[in-house]
Amino acid sequence: MKRLVYLISPDTINQSFYSSLDKVLSFKNVAFFQLRLKNLSQKKLLNISKKIKKITTKHKVKFLINDYYILANKIKADGCHMGQQDGPFKIARKKLKRKIFGITCHNSKLLAMDAIKVKADYVAFGAFFNSRLKPKAKKANIKILKWARRNIKKPIVVIGGINNINYKKLINAGAKYIAISSFIWDNPKLKPEQAVKKFK
Repeated sequence: MKRLVYLISPDTINQSFYSSLDKVLSFKNVAFFQLRLKNLSQKKLLNISKKIKKITTKHKVKFLINDYYILANKIKADGCHMGQQDGPFKIARKKLKRKIFGITCHNSKLLAMDAIKVKADYVAFGAFFNSRLKPKAKKANIKILKWARRNIKKPIVVIGGINNINYKKLINAGAKYIAISSFIWDNPKLKPEQAVKKFK
């Protein structure tokens, strides 16, 4: 099966999360797992990361940290994802050495080209739909994917309110990976391990 899911963690992580993540990843359609936790101490992040790393390694899923590129090195994560406000990309790229480095580019060709200049390994566009995780996120247009497919030789990740119905048009327009969080972790109808099976 093609791994097209770029899974983002829920906002809070409790004890039951780890067994849930194990079940979700066992379906084998997740390529990346990004730990995105804001306002936590480095010590707590480190402890959570170590537990997650064991699960992602078991399922051959790339483990990425959001923002904290120094932590990515500390816990031997596979890489780091950064937003436009998350600090100096050039320094992050240098510190990450050969690890995976991804950058959020919203709906901007300029930001995407800048990301390529600092040697990002993938670019992320969004939000394409209304997102519960980021309700105030800047909106992206599907035209940017068609442009990126022609002009950027790196994988394209799409984000923002993606569900089992709207994801196919993004893949058809040029996205390689779909970033999902709420549909998996906060789905009122499906358990996480059922929700992930909707993306093939």
